[in-house]
Amino acid sequence: MPSARIYQRPKNSTQSGRARTGTWILEFEPAEPKHADPLTGWAGSGDTRDQVRLSFPTAEAAQAYAEKQGLTYHVVPAPERTLKLQAYADNFR
Repeated sequence: MPSARIYQRPKNSTQSGRARTGTWILEFEPAEPKHADPLTGWAGSGDTRDQVRLSFPTAEAAQAYAEKQGLTYHVVPAPERTLKLQAYADNFR
């Protein structure tokens, strides 16, 4: 039986904006380990579910989809957002 992981999309580390961070992603856990290709040395496997990523507007919608499809899943909670409040004058202390 395939298992899935549901998590909230993190903020892009190279940008300051928070666009598309409200969406939830469902991705499948790998069914077999990756192995190195003898010719190229690239890591790969025969599991094609690794390429599938589904996005949902809420965590409940992702959970409902997983239950409807008969998937076992676990939800990874979103990390707490901490604000670092700093004044410009703190740079010169």
